[in-house]
Amino acid sequence: MTRRDLLKSVGAITAAVAGASVSRTAMAALPEPVIQTSPNTMDPLVPTTGRPYNPVVTLNGWTLPWRMNNGVKEFHLVAEPVVRELAPGMNAHLWGYNGQSPGPTIEVVEGDRVRIFVTNKLPEHTSVHWHGQRLPNGMDGVSGLTQPSIKPGQTFVYEFIARRPGTFMYHPHADEMVQMAMGMMGMWITHPKEAHPHIAEVDRDFCFLLNAYDIEPGSATPKIMTMTDFNLWTWNSRVFPGIDPLVVRKNDQVRIRVGNLTMTNHPIHIHGHEFTVTGTDGGPIPLSARWPEVTTDIAVGQMRQIELLADEEGDWAFHCHKSHHTMNAMGHDVPTMIGVDHSGLMQKINKLVPDYMVMGDRGMADMAEMQMPLPANTLPMMTGQGPFGGIEMGGMFSVFKVRADQAKGDYTDPGWFTHPKGTVAYEWTGPTPESHHATPAPAGAEVELQVKKPATHQH
Repeated sequence: MTRRDLLKSVGAITAAVAGASVSRTAMAALPEPVIQTSPNTMDPLVPTTGRPYNPVVTLNGWTLPWRMNNGVKEFHLVAEPVVRELAPGMNAHLWGYNGQSPGPTIEVVEGDRVRIFVTNKLPEHTSVHWHGQRLPNGMDGVSGLTQPSIKPGQTFVYEFIARRPGTFMYHPHADEMVQMAMGMMGMWITHPKEAHPHIAEVDRDFCFLLNAYDIEPGSATPKIMTMTDFNLWTWNSRVFPGIDPLVVRKNDQVRIRVGNLTMTNHPIHIHGHEFTVTGTDGGPIPLSARWPEVTTDIAVGQMRQIELLADEEGDWAFHCHKSHHTMNAMGHDVPTMIGVDHSGLMQKINKLVPDYMVMGDRGMADMAEMQMPLPANTLPMMTGQGPFGGIEMGGMFSVFKVRADQAKGDYTDPGWFTHPKGTVAYEWTGPTPESHHATPAPAGAEVELQVKKPATHQH
């Protein structure tokens, strides 16, 4: 089904989405709220009204359609409880917008006058803060400070001009700890209205949010009081292997925009390529201030925009470099049993606890191979299969797929990469190469260590 067919198919149910206390007369003035429940990455939404721009692709997400009303670009967000598939085999009961968490990406053009209707279908009041935007103070969305809260059943209107191009976010500023822990957030992209000296034209433009949940095995609702011990680290509320690959054509210029609304920083790392950080929360970075990287650290509440030339074919890992963030449903109180002799232990304990399994005495990879039974609605800690076996990853992990024969504008997964002959690491079966070690000092010999301390504090 194409994106446009999908949008047509939801037309019959959209009238039921608005708040129950909103009158039919008021609804007649609202743009239809479009709902999306598929967890797949939707094709870019090419603009048919307003200023033209090159649209983004939201990883495992979509762009919110709009209508033009007397020169104003109008959107309709519905804050509501949603069910989000984190990966096949696990659903989470979250809060979000228009059927999903995160909510749909909003795309506008610099200089657009934007009007956003926000209908509250949550069981408590809410608001929407437009993170990083320049706007009138009364449109900033901080409940109690710049506006009254949006009570259940109410619809509020935000209206302002998109004054500067860049990558932004939206999220509540009402009962924020609960509502953001439940998944309420989304991305906002403002495209430049004309050629910009610090914003390059690219072939593919991806975006996604970093978020995290603490969902106990066997349950489906996040624990909202968690501060640091999250067990599901997600990109757009998806975990590997449920995160779609980023598919590009060889020699495409690629932009990736990432926003962080978790409780910690994330060093985002790509294999096989280097990139430059071309934009931050404050806007595009001047060319003279950029430098090459393969990892960029994104702090809480920050956005980073990276760009690269996809000139190396293959299936390249793309992930957070905190190793615990590339695992699912971690238990934080599991002891380290590496090197512990378990001989005969399992047989003895099984007499008392039939389902007991030895925790990895050689590392955690054994646990993935054991296929121990899991509670319902729970993902394995390490999962995902590749062409050579288990990838043993979860959480914030995906694959950057570069193909020479990928058609322009085609985001279809091409499958696993076919490696040219002689380019895959292989087992050596010949004689073991000789080891060369430095000559150690003779036994009992005195070794003098000389230390030169600085004479002043300037060295």
